[in-house]
Amino acid sequence: MYAGVGTGIALAGGLCLVLMHVGAGSACAWVVLGLLSIVLSAAIWVVFGSRAGSSGVTAERVSARGMAWDRESVRLVLCYGAFGFGYIIPATFLPVMAKQVIRDPAVFGWSWPLFGAAAMGSTLATAMLRSVVTNRRLWVASHLVMAFGIALPIVWSGIVPIMLAALFVGGTFMVITMVGMQEARSVGGMRATGLMAALTSAFALGQIAGPISVSLVVGAGGNFSAALVIACAALVVSAYALT
Repeated sequence: MYAGVGTGIALAGGLCLVLMHVGAGSACAWVVLGLLSIVLSAAIWVVFGSRAGSSGVTAERVSARGMAWDRESVRLVLCYGAFGFGYIIPATFLPVMAKQVIRDPAVFGWSWPLFGAAAMGSTLATAMLRSVVTNRRLWVASHLVMAFGIALPIVWSGIVPIMLAALFVGGTFMVITMVGMQEARSVGGMRATGLMAALTSAFALGQIAGPISVSLVVGAGGNFSAALVIACAALVVSAYALT
């Protein structure tokens, strides 16, 4: 299921590459992707519709509402929020940085398909690793790998480090999503649903704060590198907090 996100990103990015190659603008791309979304939604509607009458919610789950705001739960929520903050900055601005280095869309346009392909492959690979590595260790390692990828364009100029950053960030963000939710289920126990909801909300707040921080940094005379340093620091600190 988590690999589906990366698959969609890779396919959408590949379609945009084709559209750029034929000279289509962004407005055309939005229309094409919108129509494709409608078609795909109609195709899978039958699958969801056939299961609408069945209820998989058990009485045990219904009775366990809310969450316990203990120290461990708060730590997971804060670290997952830091992940949202650290992830959204490179995810949003790596394609922009690639375009600044090379204007040819046939080159800089590959940053997003690579990002999606890495997200797809990493989740499938992680599923095989979970028998030998705990969710917490995978979470910590993914934060550090993502931070390393974000640091590459800071210390190394050119299109190569940007593409490598796309691989490292794309190859970890869905892994963190997957193992983070599984860790929340383990820590939350009977109240895991509330904890998972809190993690998701914290992630969303991090995604809002990330671009706003970039705007403030750039507006104050900084550049994308300064924003990437902030994202990298947030990931490293949160990785330490998870240990």
